[in-house]
Formats: sequence, C-alpha cells, structure tokens
Amino acid sequence: MDKDSKIYVAGHTGMVGSAILRNLYKNGYKNIIVRTHAQLDLTDQLATQEFFQTEQPEYVFLAAAKVGGIIANKTYPAEFMTQNLLIECNVIKSAYKSNVKKLMFLGSSCIYPKICPQPIKEEYLLTAPLETSNEAYALAKITGIKMCQHYNTQYGTKFISIMPSSIYGLNDTYDMNNSHVIPALMMKMHSAKEENKPNVEIWGTGTPLREFLYVDDLANACTFLMNHYEDSEPINVGSGKEISIKELAETVKKVIGYEGELIFDASKPDGTIRKVLDNSKIHNMGWRPNVDFEEGIVIAYHDYLNKFKI
Repeated sequence: MDKDSKIYVAGHTGMVGSAILRNLYKNGYKNIIVRTHAQLDLTDQLATQEFFQTEQPEYVFLAAAKVGGIIANKTYPAEFMTQNLLIECNVIKSAYKSNVKKLMFLGSSCIYPKICPQPIKEEYLLTAPLETSNEAYALAKITGIKMCQHYNTQYGTKFISIMPSSIYGLNDTYDMNNSHVIPALMMKMHSAKEENKPNVEIWGTGTPLREFLYVDDLANACTFLMNHYEDSEPINVGSGKEISIKELAETVKKVIGYEGELIFDASKPDGTIRKVLDNSKIHNMGWRPNVDFEEGIVIAYHDYLNKFKI
C-alpha cells in the first residue's frame, strides 16, 4: 500500500476495525474510507455493490462481522451464520468486481477443530470436528477463507486471510452475556471490589492454557501482512505466549486492585485444556507483538472505566 492508496476498513466501529483504523493513521495512511452500519448495510448486496462501484477502494480490510459470546452463539446460530455469510459474499464479490488490488479477510481461531495438535498450525483447518458452541460462526468464517482462496484461483485476485488468537484491549465488549473471558473477569472483579465482596468465583480449575493478543498488535500485524503477504493459505497471528486462566485471573485482580480471594470451582467445566496458535509463519517474516500482557490489561481496564464513566 502507498500512503495515498484508497483503503476501505469494513467494520471500523468494532474492536478490531477501530484498531486497524488507528494503526493506518499512525503509519501515515490518510485516504481511508469508512461507513457505519447505518450508512451501509453490508448484508445488502445491491448497496454493497453500489458502494464499491462508486468509491473504488484499492485495498480492503474486511473486519465487519456479527460477533458474540458463547450464550449469543448458542441462542442465535442462524443469525450468526446468515449475517456473516452475507457480509463475506457481498464484500468479496464486490471487491473482485471493482478490481480491488488486495483484500484482507479477518477470521478467528475458532475455525480450527475442537481437538487438534498444539500449537495449532494453519494446515489443521478442516481436519476434525469444530467446537459445537460456536459452530455456525466458525463455519461462516471458514467459508470466507475458502471464498478468498477460490477467487484467487479462478480470477487471479489477491485476497488473503488471517487467523488471530483471542483478542483483548481497547473498544472491547463489556456485557456479561456476550463478553469474552478478559472483559468478563474485569467486570466481575471490578464489581466485587466496589461491593467489598470477599471472593470471586471462577469456573473451572484455572489450569487451561490460552493465548491472548492485544488488539493494537493485531492491527499492526494486519498492516504488515497487507504489505508483505500474498499467499492464499491463511496465516495465524498471535503472541506465541501461553497463560493459564489462573494466571490471567490473578493479573486482572492485580490491575484492578481487588483484594479478595479467587475461588476456582472445579465442578464447572474447564473447556479446552490448551489452545495456542503456531505463529511461526508470521514470526519468520519478522513480525512480533509489542504490548506486554499486563500492560495491555491496564490499558483495557482504563478503557472500561472510561467507557462507563466509572
């Protein structure tokens, strides 16, 4: 991308899209197009086609998606599949029709099998069944990856896909029914601190290992890969560092300043014991994350406080 290239960030109000926008501006890209959902409904095929025909973007970051936590995924699987498929089909087809130079599709680590070797390599995609709780969302994301690959094969496009690990940081979702583990723990411990509760209960033993990536590090990787990656095969993006749920909870506790006890309820499910991506492809290209985990938690907590004026 040149500094004056016309760039469209789809989903710029979301957590990942807003981070990509920040990173592009930080790196001197100024010719950026954005639209809110009210201005452009990407599930509307005609509206999406007209937007691309009129604006003629050269590069597209496809970060727009319907996302949610486990409860939402279990309750509304049809909506998660339908809306994400429509967004992907409309944007990818319109990008091809308007001769976009390059498109980046943002996937998710949930596309990988529920049970597979660790760390998870890109080639493990579609080698075993998915986690059932978010299967509809994962299938939609897999379809987006395959669409990019097949458009490249049939039409010679340059559409790439990246698979980030679990993301946290600025502009996260703070809703106990929809939040992922870090914002959920943050809300729970902040509430316990404010109410002087003697303990906070956490599901499971605390031993499962997870990988987290600060959202601005992901955005930095997106800009890097848009400039340096052209393979049709998806590429993982993660920190490469594992942390147990217990260590995670203790870090959140420290940052918030909660002085009560953390009680791990071993009668509740742990979920997958280990989930970490093999990031060797992007690391071998020279990219590394910059934000220390605890530093990222501090930034995320201040964002939470500011968002709700706590």
